[in-house]
Amino acid sequence: MKIGILSRNAKLYSTRRLIEAGRERDHEVHVIDPLRCYMKIVSHKPEIHYRGQVLEGFDAIIPRIGASVTFYGTAVLRQFEMMGVYPLNESVAITRSRDKLRAHQLLARRGIGMPVTGFAHSPDDTSDLLDLVGGDKTVIKLLEGTQGVGVVLAETRKAGESVIEAFRGLKAYFLVQEFIEEAKGADLRCFIVGDKVVAAMRRQAREGEFRSNIHRGGQAEKVRITPEERSTATRAARIMGLNVAGVDILRSNHGPVVMEVNSSPGLEGIESVTGRDVAGMIIGFIEKNQRAGRTKTRGQG
Repeated sequence: MKIGILSRNAKLYSTRRLIEAGRERDHEVHVIDPLRCYMKIVSHKPEIHYRGQVLEGFDAIIPRIGASVTFYGTAVLRQFEMMGVYPLNESVAITRSRDKLRAHQLLARRGIGMPVTGFAHSPDDTSDLLDLVGGDKTVIKLLEGTQGVGVVLAETRKAGESVIEAFRGLKAYFLVQEFIEEAKGADLRCFIVGDKVVAAMRRQAREGEFRSNIHRGGQAEKVRITPEERSTATRAARIMGLNVAGVDILRSNHGPVVMEVNSSPGLEGIESVTGRDVAGMIIGFIEKNQRAGRTKTRGQG
């Protein structure tokens, strides 16, 4: 197969591993910077041009689109879909998961456990919004944040009001969530390929920090997850429409709660901690499922 990887940097660990895994299985693999693509949008024979050449003959495309280029990156991915190229994750599924508010509403509609979450626009609603979420401690998240950036723990009600006031002053959209104290700064990253959790790790925030992201100094270890956690993770990915996802779960007193569904999860942490060949599993999934024009959500935005 001829496989394209939409990535801005071929030297990133995740991109390198996917290249290696694809070439080990005798596939032709190309890295494509989505921002260097330009498109001919027509009803018949749509095209993508890249560095002066027409991109053609691709059987599958693996999107590794960073959050900062979601709009243009998913537009390029949609163009590949229009050309009949099989996407590992579809454009509409990626945009669903990147919009934290939309993702939470979709998960809540299907009964997935989540922290109590509030969202409001008017400054007059701040006090009642905090009452809805409950507790003196709250977590306030920018809708656009990734890797723990734009996530604040307000340890008192007054602090929560101040953070909300600051975010509103920046005209930023944000969510307010209950703080899951019993998680003790730890979460589970469940890596989904297809309908299975193929690897899982427990991430523990460093002392004095509540965000467990490895990029923020969190420590990770291999973990055995429960059947309920496994079911929650796979269902969350399925609701988003993602074939490959990193689902972040907290262990709460009332069962597993989903914090986020990541459509472009990194491979370095999960592979080094678990020893699993996740990149190879992703390529194997493409081999089994690739069909020209096979997009489940085609025509739905």
